[in-house]
Amino acid sequence: MNFDDISENNIELYCMKYYDNPQCIGTEDYRDDMKRFKYLKRLLNHYLTTHELKQRLILNHLIMIYNLFDNEAATRILFYKIDENSWQVLKPFLIYLKRMPKIVRSIRSKDIRETDIILDQNVVKQLRSL
Repeated sequence: MNFDDISENNIELYCMKYYDNPQCIGTEDYRDDMKRFKYLKRLLNHYLTTHELKQRLILNHLIMIYNLFDNEAATRILFYKIDENSWQVLKPFLIYLKRMPKIVRSIRSKDIRETDIILDQNVVKQLRSL
């Protein structure tokens, strides 16, 4: 299968191809690990609605995701699964973890440039205090 572009048609196969967890013994473990993206999405949305940032929990989920996938695959999956309105919150965390590339290539037929995403300054301030 061609993974030049990540779309609804191939996202699950892309995730399965790049998933790397030696302790995974079945599909249930895989599904549990994939729920981290959903939890992360909830935490980012929670911040956008309440301005309560659970930065350590977000960092923990991101670190786990990057432990399960290589850098490029994890980043592409994140930008596919996280809503565009949350990217301004996600980007400072990826910069903090030194995982933000200059370009995230071909998500829904579109390249995402790092310079096109504005940083949420409150998140930046809180991450600097860590």
